Amino acid sequence: MQTPERTPTLRPRVPGLVAWAVRVAAVFSVLDIVLPERHLRRTSMALDALVDGTAFATGVMAAGTMLLLAGAVRRRARRAWVLLVVAVAGGALANLHTHHFRVVVVNLALLGLLLWARKDFTARSVRRSRRVALRVLLVMSGVSVTAGLLLTLRTAPHNSLPRRLSEVCYGLLGFAPDLAFRRPAVGTFTQTALSTLGGLTALLTLVALLAPVTKAARLTSGAERRLRELLALEGGRDSLGYFALRRDKTVIFSPSGKAAVTYRVVGSVSLASGDPIGDPEAWPGAIAAWLAEADRYAWVPGVIGASETAALAYGRAGLDAFELGDEAILDLETFQLEGRSMRVVRQAVNRVRRAGYRVTVCRQGDLTAEELTQAVAVAEALRGEEEERGFSMALGRLGDPADPEVVVARAWDGDGALVAVLTFVPWGTDGLSLDLMRRSRGSENGTVEFLVASVAEQAAALGVRRISLNFAVFRSVFERGSRIGAGPALRMWRRVLLLGSRWWQIESLYRANAKYNPRWQPRFICFRRASELPRVGIAALEAEAFLQRPRLRWLTGSG
Repeated sequence: MQTPERTPTLRPRVPGLVAWAVRVAAVFSVLDIVLPERHLRRTSMALDALVDGTAFATGVMAAGTMLLLAGAVRRRARRAWVLLVVAVAGGALANLHTHHFRVVVVNLALLGLLLWARKDFTARSVRRSRRVALRVLLVMSGVSVTAGLLLTLRTAPHNSLPRRLSEVCYGLLGFAPDLAFRRPAVGTFTQTALSTLGGLTALLTLVALLAPVTKAARLTSGAERRLRELLALEGGRDSLGYFALRRDKTVIFSPSGKAAVTYRVVGSVSLASGDPIGDPEAWPGAIAAWLAEADRYAWVPGVIGASETAALAYGRAGLDAFELGDEAILDLETFQLEGRSMRVVRQAVNRVRRAGYRVTVCRQGDLTAEELTQAVAVAEALRGEEEERGFSMALGRLGDPADPEVVVARAWDGDGALVAVLTFVPWGTDGLSLDLMRRSRGSENGTVEFLVASVAEQAAALGVRRISLNFAVFRSVFERGSRIGAGPALRMWRRVLLLGSRWWQIESLYRANAKYNPRWQPRFICFRRASELPRVGIAALEAEAFLQRPRLRWLTGSG
Protein backbone atom coordinates (compact mmCIF):
# COMPACT_ATOMS: atom_id res chain seq x y z
CA MET A 1 0.00 0.00 0.00
CA GLN A 2 1.35 3.37 -0.98
CA THR A 3 2.05 5.68 1.91
CA PRO A 4 0.38 9.10 1.46
CA GLU A 5 2.77 11.98 1.11
CA ARG A 6 2.98 14.08 4.24
CA THR A 7 2.72 17.80 3.95
CA PRO A 8 5.74 19.43 5.60
CA THR A 9 4.83 21.47 8.66
CA LEU A 10 7.83 23.81 8.58
CA ARG A 11 7.95 24.81 4.93
CA PRO A 12 4.71 26.87 4.86
CA ARG A 13 6.14 28.91 7.74
CA VAL A 14 9.31 29.77 5.86
CA PRO A 15 7.96 33.02 4.30
CA GLY A 16 7.10 34.35 7.75
CA LEU A 17 10.42 33.25 9.23
CA VAL A 18 12.40 34.76 6.37
CA ALA A 19 10.41 37.98 6.64
CA TRP A 20 11.38 38.28 10.31
CA ALA A 21 15.01 37.54 9.43
CA VAL A 22 14.98 40.35 6.87
CA ARG A 23 13.40 42.71 9.42
CA VAL A 24 16.11 41.88 11.96
CA ALA A 25 18.76 42.43 9.29
CA ALA A 26 17.20 45.82 8.55
CA VAL A 27 17.49 46.83 12.20
CA PHE A 28 21.09 45.71 12.36
CA SER A 29 21.91 47.58 9.15
CA VAL A 30 21.00 50.81 10.92
CA LEU A 31 22.72 49.81 14.18
CA ASP A 32 25.84 48.96 12.24
CA ILE A 33 26.02 52.57 11.11
CA VAL A 34 24.89 54.25 14.30
CA LEU A 35 27.03 51.97 16.50
CA PRO A 36 29.89 50.85 14.25
CA GLU A 37 32.33 48.07 15.00
CA ARG A 38 30.23 46.98 18.00
CA HIS A 39 31.57 49.77 20.22
CA LEU A 40 28.15 49.96 21.83
CA ARG A 41 29.35 51.95 24.82
CA ARG A 42 31.17 54.65 22.88
CA THR A 43 28.48 57.23 22.27
CA SER A 44 30.94 59.47 20.47
CA MET A 45 31.08 56.96 17.60
CA ALA A 46 27.29 56.91 17.47
CA LEU A 47 27.28 60.70 17.20
CA ASP A 48 29.92 60.52 14.49
CA ALA A 49 27.74 58.13 12.54
CA LEU A 50 24.75 60.43 12.86
CA VAL A 51 26.86 63.38 11.76
CA ASP A 52 28.01 61.36 8.77
CA GLY A 53 24.72 61.97 7.01
CA THR A 54 25.62 59.97 3.93
CA ALA A 55 26.20 56.75 5.81
CA PHE A 56 23.12 57.27 7.93
CA ALA A 57 20.87 58.13 4.97
CA THR A 58 22.16 55.14 3.04
CA GLY A 59 21.56 52.86 6.01
CA VAL A 60 18.05 54.14 6.62
CA MET A 61 17.09 53.77 2.96
CA ALA A 62 18.58 50.28 2.87
CA ALA A 63 16.62 49.38 6.00
CA GLY A 64 13.42 50.77 4.44
CA THR A 65 14.01 48.73 1.31
CA MET A 66 14.58 45.60 3.39
CA LEU A 67 11.41 46.18 5.41
CA LEU A 68 9.44 46.64 2.20
CA LEU A 69 10.92 43.42 0.83
CA ALA A 70 10.12 41.65 4.11
CA GLY A 71 6.48 42.64 3.79
CA ALA A 72 6.31 41.22 0.27
CA VAL A 73 8.06 38.03 1.44
CA ARG A 74 5.53 37.74 4.25
CA ARG A 75 2.79 37.90 1.62
CA ARG A 76 4.62 35.09 -0.25
CA ALA A 77 5.10 37.23 -3.35
CA ARG A 78 6.99 35.30 -6.03
CA ARG A 79 8.70 38.42 -7.28
CA ALA A 80 9.97 39.22 -3.77
CA TRP A 81 11.40 35.69 -3.57
CA VAL A 82 13.35 36.24 -6.79
CA LEU A 83 14.74 39.58 -5.57
CA LEU A 84 15.70 38.11 -2.19
CA VAL A 85 17.43 35.10 -3.76
CA VAL A 86 19.48 37.43 -5.96
CA ALA A 87 20.30 39.69 -2.99
CA VAL A 88 21.31 36.80 -0.71
CA ALA A 89 23.42 35.15 -3.41
CA GLY A 90 25.10 38.48 -4.17
CA GLY A 91 25.75 39.04 -0.47
CA ALA A 92 27.35 35.62 -0.15
CA LEU A 93 29.69 36.32 -3.08
CA ALA A 94 30.59 39.77 -1.75
CA ASN A 95 31.38 38.46 1.74
CA LEU A 96 33.34 35.55 0.25
CA HIS A 97 35.51 38.08 -1.56
CA THR A 98 36.13 39.96 1.71
CA HIS A 99 36.75 36.71 3.63
CA HIS A 100 33.76 37.17 6.00
CA PHE A 101 33.15 33.42 6.06
CA ARG A 102 30.65 33.44 8.94
CA VAL A 103 28.41 35.80 7.02
CA VAL A 104 28.83 33.62 3.95
CA VAL A 105 27.60 30.60 5.90
CA VAL A 106 24.53 32.52 7.10
CA ASN A 107 23.78 33.71 3.55
CA LEU A 108 24.12 30.22 2.14
CA ALA A 109 21.83 28.81 4.85
CA LEU A 110 19.21 31.44 4.07
CA LEU A 111 19.62 30.79 0.34
CA GLY A 112 19.08 27.08 0.87
CA LEU A 113 15.97 27.79 2.95
CA LEU A 114 14.56 30.01 0.21
CA LEU A 115 15.22 27.43 -2.50
CA TRP A 116 13.65 24.69 -0.39
CA ALA A 117 10.47 26.74 0.16
CA ARG A 118 10.24 28.15 -3.36
CA LYS A 119 6.89 26.43 -3.98
CA ASP A 120 5.30 28.40 -1.13
CA PHE A 121 6.05 31.76 -2.77
CA THR A 122 3.11 31.64 -5.13
CA ALA A 123 1.43 35.04 -4.72
CA ARG A 124 1.20 36.94 -7.97
CA SER A 125 2.11 40.57 -8.51
CA VAL A 126 0.46 43.11 -10.76
CA ARG A 127 1.23 42.28 -14.38
CA ARG A 128 1.78 45.87 -15.38
CA SER A 129 3.89 46.61 -12.30
CA ARG A 130 7.10 46.06 -14.27
CA ARG A 131 6.18 48.85 -16.65
CA VAL A 132 5.04 51.01 -13.74
CA ALA A 133 8.29 50.33 -11.86
CA LEU A 134 10.30 51.27 -14.94
CA ARG A 135 8.30 54.46 -15.29
CA VAL A 136 8.84 55.31 -11.62
CA LEU A 137 12.56 54.60 -11.99
CA LEU A 138 12.87 56.86 -15.03
CA VAL A 139 10.81 59.69 -13.52
CA MET A 140 12.53 59.59 -10.14
CA SER A 141 15.96 59.25 -11.75
CA GLY A 142 15.29 62.29 -13.91
CA VAL A 143 14.07 64.27 -10.91
CA SER A 144 17.02 63.17 -8.78
CA VAL A 145 19.64 63.94 -11.44
CA THR A 146 18.08 67.34 -12.12
CA ALA A 147 17.95 68.13 -8.40
CA GLY A 148 21.55 66.96 -8.02
CA LEU A 149 22.74 69.18 -10.88
CA LEU A 150 20.96 72.20 -9.46
CA LEU A 151 22.37 71.46 -6.01
CA THR A 152 25.97 71.04 -7.20
CA LEU A 153 25.65 74.22 -9.27
CA ARG A 154 25.48 76.04 -5.95
CA THR A 155 27.77 73.86 -3.85
CA ALA A 156 30.44 73.02 -6.49
CA PRO A 157 30.18 75.74 -9.17
CA HIS A 158 33.78 75.44 -10.43
CA ASN A 159 33.26 71.98 -11.94
CA SER A 160 32.24 71.37 -15.52
CA LEU A 161 28.75 70.11 -16.35
CA PRO A 162 29.87 66.66 -17.62
CA ARG A 163 31.91 66.13 -14.45
CA ARG A 164 29.08 67.23 -12.21
CA LEU A 165 26.69 64.96 -14.11
CA SER A 166 28.88 61.89 -13.68
CA GLU A 167 29.58 62.61 -10.01
CA VAL A 168 25.89 63.21 -9.30
CA CYS A 169 25.13 59.78 -10.75
CA TYR A 170 27.80 58.27 -8.51
CA GLY A 171 26.34 60.12 -5.54
CA LEU A 172 22.87 58.76 -6.25
CA LEU A 173 24.36 55.25 -6.06
CA GLY A 174 25.73 55.98 -2.59
CA PHE A 175 29.32 56.90 -3.47
CA ALA A 176 30.99 60.13 -2.40
CA PRO A 177 31.06 62.61 -5.33
CA ASP A 178 34.61 63.72 -6.16
CA LEU A 179 33.96 67.43 -6.69
CA ALA A 180 35.64 70.64 -5.62
CA PHE A 181 33.11 71.91 -3.08
CA ARG A 182 33.17 75.36 -1.59
CA ARG A 183 33.48 74.00 1.94
CA PRO A 184 33.73 70.47 3.41
CA ALA A 185 30.43 70.90 5.26
CA VAL A 186 28.72 71.78 1.99
CA GLY A 187 30.18 68.66 0.41
CA THR A 188 28.84 66.49 3.24
CA PHE A 189 25.37 68.00 2.84
CA THR A 190 25.44 67.42 -0.93
CA GLN A 191 26.58 63.84 -0.49
CA THR A 192 23.79 63.18 2.04
CA ALA A 193 21.17 64.74 -0.23
CA LEU A 194 22.28 62.66 -3.22
CA SER A 195 22.33 59.45 -1.20
CA THR A 196 18.84 60.19 0.09
CA LEU A 197 17.51 60.88 -3.41
CA GLY A 198 19.09 57.69 -4.73
CA GLY A 199 17.68 55.61 -1.90
CA LEU A 200 14.23 57.16 -2.34
CA THR A 201 14.33 56.34 -6.05
CA ALA A 202 15.17 52.71 -5.32
CA LEU A 203 12.55 52.50 -2.60
CA LEU A 204 9.70 53.88 -4.73
CA THR A 205 10.71 51.67 -7.64
CA LEU A 206 10.54 48.64 -5.38
CA VAL A 207 7.14 49.77 -4.08
CA ALA A 208 5.81 49.80 -7.64
CA LEU A 209 7.47 46.50 -8.53
CA LEU A 210 6.09 44.65 -5.49
CA ALA A 211 2.64 46.24 -5.53
CA PRO A 212 -0.06 43.66 -4.73
CA VAL A 213 -2.66 42.81 -7.32
CA THR A 214 -5.79 44.94 -7.26
CA LYS A 215 -9.21 43.95 -8.49
CA ALA A 216 -11.89 46.17 -9.92
CA ALA A 217 -14.90 46.46 -7.62
CA ARG A 218 -17.65 45.86 -10.14
CA LEU A 219 -20.67 43.61 -10.00
CA THR A 220 -21.52 42.36 -13.47
CA SER A 221 -25.11 42.03 -14.60
CA GLY A 222 -24.77 38.24 -14.76
CA ALA A 223 -23.40 38.03 -11.23
CA GLU A 224 -26.15 40.34 -9.98
CA ARG A 225 -28.78 38.13 -11.56
CA ARG A 226 -27.33 35.04 -9.86
CA LEU A 227 -27.18 36.82 -6.53
CA ARG A 228 -30.84 37.84 -6.83
CA GLU A 229 -31.73 34.20 -7.45
CA LEU A 230 -29.90 33.19 -4.27
CA LEU A 231 -31.55 36.00 -2.31
CA ALA A 232 -34.96 34.87 -3.53
CA LEU A 233 -34.27 31.47 -1.97
CA GLU A 234 -32.27 32.38 1.16
CA GLY A 235 -32.57 36.16 1.50
CA GLY A 236 -34.44 35.97 4.78
CA ARG A 237 -31.43 34.65 6.68
CA ASP A 238 -29.40 37.86 6.84
CA SER A 239 -30.70 41.42 7.13
CA LEU A 240 -27.63 42.61 5.20
CA GLY A 241 -28.08 40.17 2.35
CA TYR A 242 -29.62 42.68 -0.09
CA PHE A 243 -26.60 44.96 0.29
CA ALA A 244 -24.58 42.31 -1.54
CA LEU A 245 -26.16 43.80 -4.68
CA ARG A 246 -24.06 46.96 -4.41
CA ARG A 247 -22.40 47.37 -7.79
CA ASP A 248 -19.09 48.47 -6.32
CA LYS A 249 -18.53 44.96 -4.95
CA THR A 250 -17.41 41.79 -6.66
CA VAL A 251 -18.52 38.24 -5.98
CA ILE A 252 -17.10 34.73 -5.92
CA PHE A 253 -19.39 31.70 -6.00
CA SER A 254 -19.04 28.26 -4.50
CA PRO A 255 -18.28 25.41 -6.93
CA SER A 256 -21.94 24.34 -6.74
CA GLY A 257 -23.16 27.89 -7.40
CA LYS A 258 -25.48 27.69 -4.37
CA ALA A 259 -23.58 30.23 -2.24
CA ALA A 260 -21.43 33.30 -2.77
CA VAL A 261 -19.18 35.73 -0.92
CA THR A 262 -19.33 39.39 -1.90
CA TYR A 263 -16.28 41.51 -1.24
CA ARG A 264 -14.08 44.38 -2.36
CA VAL A 265 -10.29 44.56 -2.57
CA VAL A 266 -9.19 47.59 -0.55
CA GLY A 267 -5.45 48.07 -0.82
CA SER A 268 -4.07 44.63 0.00
CA VAL A 269 -7.18 43.50 1.94
CA SER A 270 -9.93 41.34 0.45
CA LEU A 271 -12.83 42.67 2.52
CA ALA A 272 -16.07 40.68 2.56
CA SER A 273 -19.26 42.06 4.09
CA GLY A 274 -22.15 40.43 5.87
CA ASP A 275 -22.90 36.73 5.63
CA PRO A 276 -22.28 34.59 2.55
CA ILE A 277 -25.32 34.59 0.27
CA GLY A 278 -27.21 31.39 -0.37
CA ASP A 279 -27.53 27.94 1.19
CA PRO A 280 -25.49 27.65 4.45
CA GLU A 281 -24.48 24.13 3.48
CA ALA A 282 -22.68 25.63 0.47
CA TRP A 283 -21.05 28.43 2.49
CA PRO A 284 -17.80 26.49 3.08
CA GLY A 285 -17.26 26.15 -0.66
CA ALA A 286 -17.76 29.87 -1.27
CA ILE A 287 -15.55 30.81 1.69
CA ALA A 288 -12.82 28.40 0.53
CA ALA A 289 -12.91 29.88 -2.98
CA TRP A 290 -12.67 33.41 -1.58
CA LEU A 291 -9.74 32.50 0.70
CA ALA A 292 -7.97 30.67 -2.13
CA GLU A 293 -8.16 33.77 -4.30
CA ALA A 294 -6.86 35.90 -1.43
CA ASP A 295 -3.91 33.54 -1.00
CA ARG A 296 -3.24 33.51 -4.73
CA TYR A 297 -2.85 37.29 -4.83
CA ALA A 298 -1.40 37.80 -1.32
CA TRP A 299 -4.47 39.65 -0.07
CA VAL A 300 -5.29 39.79 3.61
CA PRO A 301 -8.76 38.26 4.10
CA GLY A 302 -11.21 40.09 6.35
CA VAL A 303 -14.95 40.18 6.98
CA ILE A 304 -17.01 43.02 8.40
CA GLY A 305 -20.55 42.71 9.71
CA ALA A 306 -20.79 38.92 9.89
CA SER A 307 -23.53 37.38 12.00
CA GLU A 308 -22.72 34.81 14.66
CA THR A 309 -23.64 31.97 12.31
CA ALA A 310 -21.37 33.31 9.59
CA ALA A 311 -18.57 34.00 12.08
CA LEU A 312 -18.68 30.32 13.03
CA ALA A 313 -18.48 29.34 9.35
CA TYR A 314 -15.53 31.65 8.79
CA GLY A 315 -13.99 30.30 11.98
CA ARG A 316 -14.11 26.76 10.62
CA ALA A 317 -12.23 28.06 7.58
CA GLY A 318 -9.41 29.36 9.77
CA LEU A 319 -10.48 32.92 10.60
CA ASP A 320 -10.82 34.39 14.05
CA ALA A 321 -13.67 36.73 15.09
CA PHE A 322 -14.09 39.79 17.26
CA GLU A 323 -17.45 41.27 18.23
CA LEU A 324 -17.71 44.61 16.47
CA GLY A 325 -21.10 45.74 17.73
CA ASP A 326 -24.80 45.02 17.54
CA GLU A 327 -27.55 45.45 15.02
CA ALA A 328 -30.88 46.82 16.27
CA ILE A 329 -33.88 44.75 15.14
CA LEU A 330 -37.53 45.65 15.73
CA ASP A 331 -40.00 42.77 15.98
CA LEU A 332 -43.10 44.51 14.65
CA GLU A 333 -45.51 41.93 16.03
CA THR A 334 -44.66 43.17 19.54
CA PHE A 335 -43.51 46.73 18.76
CA GLN A 336 -45.69 49.52 20.16
CA LEU A 337 -45.29 53.10 21.33
CA GLU A 338 -47.03 52.53 24.64
CA GLY A 339 -45.18 51.92 27.88
CA ARG A 340 -42.52 53.66 29.91
CA SER A 341 -39.59 52.26 27.88
CA MET A 342 -40.95 53.95 24.71
CA ARG A 343 -41.73 57.29 26.31
CA VAL A 344 -38.94 59.16 24.46
CA VAL A 345 -40.01 57.87 21.05
CA ARG A 346 -43.70 58.43 21.79
CA GLN A 347 -43.10 62.04 22.82
CA ALA A 348 -41.05 62.69 19.68
CA VAL A 349 -43.73 61.22 17.41
CA ASN A 350 -46.51 63.21 19.09
CA ARG A 351 -44.49 66.43 18.86
CA VAL A 352 -43.98 65.99 15.10
CA ARG A 353 -47.64 65.14 14.55
CA ARG A 354 -48.72 68.29 16.40
CA ALA A 355 -46.43 70.28 14.08
CA GLY A 356 -48.58 69.18 11.14
CA TYR A 357 -46.17 66.71 9.55
CA ARG A 358 -47.46 63.95 7.30
CA VAL A 359 -45.88 60.74 6.05
CA THR A 360 -46.27 58.42 3.08
CA VAL A 361 -44.86 54.89 3.01
CA CYS A 362 -44.85 52.77 -0.13
CA ARG A 363 -42.71 50.56 -2.33
CA GLN A 364 -40.42 52.32 -4.77
CA GLY A 365 -42.14 50.58 -7.66
CA ASP A 366 -45.44 52.22 -6.66
CA LEU A 367 -44.08 55.78 -6.90
CA THR A 368 -44.73 57.84 -9.98
CA ALA A 369 -41.77 59.08 -12.01
CA GLU A 370 -42.28 62.61 -10.64
CA GLU A 371 -42.46 61.40 -7.03
CA LEU A 372 -39.34 59.28 -7.41
CA THR A 373 -37.43 62.10 -9.06
CA GLN A 374 -38.39 64.43 -6.22
CA ALA A 375 -37.35 61.91 -3.57
CA VAL A 376 -33.97 61.35 -5.23
CA ALA A 377 -33.34 65.07 -5.63
CA VAL A 378 -34.27 65.87 -2.02
CA ALA A 379 -32.17 62.98 -0.68
CA GLU A 380 -29.14 64.23 -2.63
CA ALA A 381 -29.73 67.80 -1.51
CA LEU A 382 -30.02 66.75 2.13
CA ARG A 383 -26.72 64.86 1.86
CA GLY A 384 -25.00 68.11 0.97
CA GLU A 385 -21.22 67.90 0.65
CA GLU A 386 -20.84 64.91 2.96
CA GLU A 387 -19.12 61.85 1.51
CA GLU A 388 -21.50 59.09 0.43
CA ARG A 389 -20.87 56.35 2.99
CA GLY A 390 -21.74 52.70 2.90
CA PHE A 391 -20.31 49.32 2.04
CA SER A 392 -21.71 46.67 4.33
CA MET A 393 -25.04 48.26 5.31
CA ALA A 394 -26.06 50.62 2.53
CA LEU A 395 -27.24 50.16 -1.06
CA GLY A 396 -26.73 53.73 -2.20
CA ARG A 397 -28.86 53.84 -5.35
CA LEU A 398 -32.27 55.32 -4.59
CA GLY A 399 -34.36 55.47 -7.73
CA ASP A 400 -32.75 52.55 -9.54
CA PRO A 401 -35.47 50.62 -11.45
CA ALA A 402 -33.79 47.33 -10.49
CA ASP A 403 -35.02 47.74 -6.89
CA PRO A 404 -38.83 48.14 -7.03
CA GLU A 405 -39.30 46.39 -3.65
CA VAL A 406 -37.36 49.06 -1.75
CA VAL A 407 -39.67 50.83 0.73
CA VAL A 408 -39.53 54.63 0.63
CA ALA A 409 -40.81 56.66 3.59
CA ARG A 410 -41.18 60.42 3.07
CA ALA A 411 -42.09 63.19 5.50
CA TRP A 412 -43.52 66.64 4.67
CA ASP A 413 -43.59 69.51 7.14
CA GLY A 414 -46.58 71.74 7.86
CA ASP A 415 -45.74 73.93 4.87
CA GLY A 416 -45.76 71.00 2.45
CA ALA A 417 -41.99 70.78 1.98
CA LEU A 418 -40.37 67.36 1.72
CA VAL A 419 -37.94 67.34 4.67
CA ALA A 420 -36.97 63.68 5.22
CA VAL A 421 -36.50 60.49 3.21
CA LEU A 422 -35.91 57.01 4.61
CA THR A 423 -35.46 53.91 2.48
CA PHE A 424 -35.52 50.24 3.48
CA VAL A 425 -34.26 47.34 1.35
CA PRO A 426 -35.96 43.93 1.43
CA TRP A 427 -34.91 41.42 4.06
CA GLY A 428 -36.34 38.24 2.63
CA THR A 429 -40.09 38.34 2.06
CA ASP A 430 -41.18 39.65 5.47
CA GLY A 431 -38.47 42.06 6.61
CA LEU A 432 -36.87 45.41 5.89
CA SER A 433 -33.36 46.72 6.51
CA LEU A 434 -32.65 50.44 6.86
CA ASP A 435 -30.68 51.77 3.92
CA LEU A 436 -30.89 55.55 3.52
CA MET A 437 -31.70 58.09 6.24
CA ARG A 438 -31.80 61.76 5.26
CA ARG A 439 -33.40 64.57 7.24
CA SER A 440 -33.35 68.33 6.88
CA ARG A 441 -31.58 70.04 9.76
CA GLY A 442 -34.42 72.54 9.90
CA SER A 443 -37.07 69.87 10.34
CA GLU A 444 -38.76 69.15 13.65
CA ASN A 445 -36.70 67.15 16.14
CA GLY A 446 -38.15 63.63 16.10
CA THR A 447 -38.86 63.43 12.37
CA VAL A 448 -36.87 60.21 11.98
CA GLU A 449 -38.74 58.61 14.88
CA PHE A 450 -41.99 59.69 13.24
CA LEU A 451 -40.98 57.98 9.99
CA VAL A 452 -39.85 54.75 11.69
CA ALA A 453 -43.06 54.59 13.72
CA SER A 454 -45.11 55.18 10.55
CA VAL A 455 -43.35 52.33 8.76
CA ALA A 456 -44.04 50.08 11.76
CA GLU A 457 -47.72 51.10 11.75
CA GLN A 458 -48.06 50.16 8.08
CA ALA A 459 -46.11 46.93 8.45
CA ALA A 460 -49.16 44.72 7.96
CA ALA A 461 -50.02 46.38 4.66
CA LEU A 462 -46.43 45.92 3.51
CA GLY A 463 -46.28 42.30 4.65
CA VAL A 464 -43.40 43.12 7.02
CA ARG A 465 -42.80 41.54 10.46
CA ARG A 466 -39.31 42.83 11.30
CA ILE A 467 -37.09 45.84 10.62
CA SER A 468 -33.33 46.09 10.95
CA LEU A 469 -32.19 49.56 11.98
CA ASN A 470 -28.73 51.08 12.28
CA PHE A 471 -25.67 49.23 13.47
CA ALA A 472 -24.29 50.29 16.86
CA VAL A 473 -20.51 49.84 17.06
CA PHE A 474 -19.30 48.52 20.45
CA ARG A 475 -22.83 48.77 21.85
CA SER A 476 -22.05 46.49 24.79
CA VAL A 477 -19.20 48.77 25.88
CA PHE A 478 -21.52 51.78 26.20
CA GLU A 479 -24.18 49.72 27.95
CA ARG A 480 -22.00 47.85 30.43
CA GLY A 481 -19.35 50.53 30.86
CA SER A 482 -21.85 52.97 32.34
CA ARG A 483 -23.13 50.52 34.96
CA ILE A 484 -22.06 50.46 38.57
CA GLY A 485 -19.35 47.90 39.11
CA ALA A 486 -17.87 48.14 35.63
CA GLY A 487 -14.15 47.30 35.69
CA PRO A 488 -11.43 49.89 35.06
CA ALA A 489 -10.53 48.44 31.66
CA LEU A 490 -14.16 48.62 30.49
CA ARG A 491 -14.58 52.18 31.81
CA MET A 492 -11.36 53.25 30.07
CA TRP A 493 -12.50 51.65 26.79
CA ARG A 494 -15.81 53.51 27.11
CA ARG A 495 -13.96 56.82 27.60
CA VAL A 496 -11.92 56.16 24.46
CA LEU A 497 -15.10 55.51 22.47
CA LEU A 498 -16.71 58.66 23.86
CA LEU A 499 -13.67 60.60 22.69
CA GLY A 500 -13.95 59.04 19.24
CA SER A 501 -17.63 60.00 19.16
CA ARG A 502 -16.55 63.62 18.72
CA TRP A 503 -15.56 62.77 15.15
CA TRP A 504 -17.66 59.67 14.39
CA GLN A 505 -21.24 58.98 15.39
CA ILE A 506 -20.46 56.08 17.72
CA GLU A 507 -22.40 56.86 20.89
CA SER A 508 -25.14 58.80 19.10
CA LEU A 509 -25.97 55.80 16.88
CA TYR A 510 -26.20 53.60 19.94
CA ARG A 511 -28.52 56.07 21.70
CA ALA A 512 -30.61 56.54 18.55
CA ASN A 513 -31.19 52.78 18.32
CA ALA A 514 -31.54 51.99 22.02
CA LYS A 515 -34.59 54.22 22.48
CA TYR A 516 -36.66 51.85 20.27
CA ASN A 517 -36.00 49.06 22.80
CA PRO A 518 -34.85 46.70 20.01
CA ARG A 519 -33.56 43.18 20.00
CA TRP A 520 -29.79 43.32 19.65
CA GLN A 521 -28.04 40.95 17.27
CA PRO A 522 -24.23 40.86 17.48
CA ARG A 523 -22.10 41.45 14.41
CA PHE A 524 -18.48 40.41 14.05
CA ILE A 525 -15.29 41.36 12.26
CA CYS A 526 -13.31 38.32 11.09
CA PHE A 527 -9.60 38.11 10.39
CA ARG A 528 -6.95 35.44 10.00
CA ARG A 529 -4.27 36.70 12.41
CA ALA A 530 -4.34 39.24 15.23
CA SER A 531 -1.50 41.13 13.53
CA GLU A 532 -3.74 41.62 10.48
CA LEU A 533 -6.70 43.02 12.43
CA PRO A 534 -5.51 46.68 12.17
CA ARG A 535 -5.18 46.35 8.39
CA VAL A 536 -8.67 44.84 8.12
CA GLY A 537 -10.06 47.61 10.35
CA ILE A 538 -8.44 50.37 8.29
CA ALA A 539 -9.69 48.75 5.07
CA ALA A 540 -13.20 48.65 6.54
CA LEU A 541 -13.04 52.34 7.46
CA GLU A 542 -11.85 53.14 3.96
CA ALA A 543 -14.56 51.01 2.35
CA GLU A 544 -17.19 52.80 4.45
CA ALA A 545 -15.65 56.16 3.35
CA PHE A 546 -14.62 57.17 6.87
CA LEU A 547 -11.01 57.26 5.71
CA GLN A 548 -9.58 58.20 2.34
CA ARG A 549 -6.04 57.36 1.35
CA PRO A 550 -4.13 59.51 -1.17
CA ARG A 551 -4.15 58.10 -4.68
CA LEU A 552 -0.69 58.04 -6.28
CA ARG A 553 -1.75 56.81 -9.70
CA TRP A 554 1.67 57.34 -11.27
CA LEU A 555 3.14 55.06 -8.58
CA THR A 556 0.50 52.32 -8.52
CA GLY A 557 -0.44 52.42 -12.19
CA SER A 558 -4.15 52.52 -11.34
CA GLY A 559 -6.43 54.30 -13.67
